[in-house]
Amino acid sequence: MNEVIFLLGFIALVALLLGLDLGVFHKKDHIIEFKEAAIWTAVWIGTALLFYLFIFFKAELIHGPQTIADLQDLNFRHGHGLVLDNVTFEEGLHLYRRAMSMEYITGYLIEKALSVDNIFVMIMIFMAFGVEKKYYHRVLFFGILGAIVLRFIFIFTASALIQKFHWILLVFGGVLIYTGVKMFIDRNKREEMDTANHPVVKFFAKRKLSTSEFYGHDFFHKIDARWLCTPLFLVLMVIEFSDVIFAFDSIPAIFSVTQDPFIVFCSNIFAILGLRSLFFMLESVMDKFYYLKIGLSVLLTFIGVKMLLPFINESITIGTGTSLIVIVVILVVSILASVWFPPKHETVE
Repeated sequence: MNEVIFLLGFIALVALLLGLDLGVFHKKDHIIEFKEAAIWTAVWIGTALLFYLFIFFKAELIHGPQTIADLQDLNFRHGHGLVLDNVTFEEGLHLYRRAMSMEYITGYLIEKALSVDNIFVMIMIFMAFGVEKKYYHRVLFFGILGAIVLRFIFIFTASALIQKFHWILLVFGGVLIYTGVKMFIDRNKREEMDTANHPVVKFFAKRKLSTSEFYGHDFFHKIDARWLCTPLFLVLMVIEFSDVIFAFDSIPAIFSVTQDPFIVFCSNIFAILGLRSLFFMLESVMDKFYYLKIGLSVLLTFIGVKMLLPFINESITIGTGTSLIVIVVILVVSILASVWFPPKHETVE
């Protein structure tokens, strides 16, 4: 019952935040400049950190453990790695809160870092379809709604499968290593999109369900008594399609930190809630992060190796705290290297 109440409360909080976003602060379509995006990025990060404090002090409200046996059961099922022998319930609860909060913030940072790569893709999609910048926020807003539903299904399904078939983590680890290596190999490859041949576009065009013209910010337009999808709706669907592919990397990465689906879900949702503002803040400077692809490839490979180690030798594990430090170092080094050591063919003014 605790889990149901918590989940409903969390979803209500997200709905409230999104309602305020679109219904109060972004009622009119407009181009979001760097300053506004930076403020909203700070707001979303601040909200995520407030939730971290909630878990740090009240993590037990998620699953509602009442005894040390309950904590031991949660510890075993979700892989927290706590030593709860010969401790009181209060002592165990203290350790449990610290572990949960550390897993949440690490998962949040992983998702936030990997979402930067998704921003590259979204910029490419908007440019390929010729979407006006003032409509970016509207598309991304509804894209987030779809992503929340898809993440919910993906995360809790994956969690149920992991509980029943623990070896799936081995598959996740292998996928992450493969993706990391592939990202490194393709780091300098210029990505392009053929909009006419995209599976989503072809699906709607073949069935004559879409129009080739934009109609303001509308996703649908009535022509000859028929409601047709506008190109803006197709852009939304293409972004949702790309997010599904992106989720196959990011969600397994967070499962390397914890197998608690509630922590995975919360960290994932708070990260993607701030994705829109981060998109607008980084849109004009994304091409300056020369070494970010390398950093993300190393990050994915590290997380994949972390997931595989227990299958190789149970005594070899990488703790959540260590993982957090490694992730921060990888991101900081890749960003600073981009600033301090740009490629020689670039002219620095």
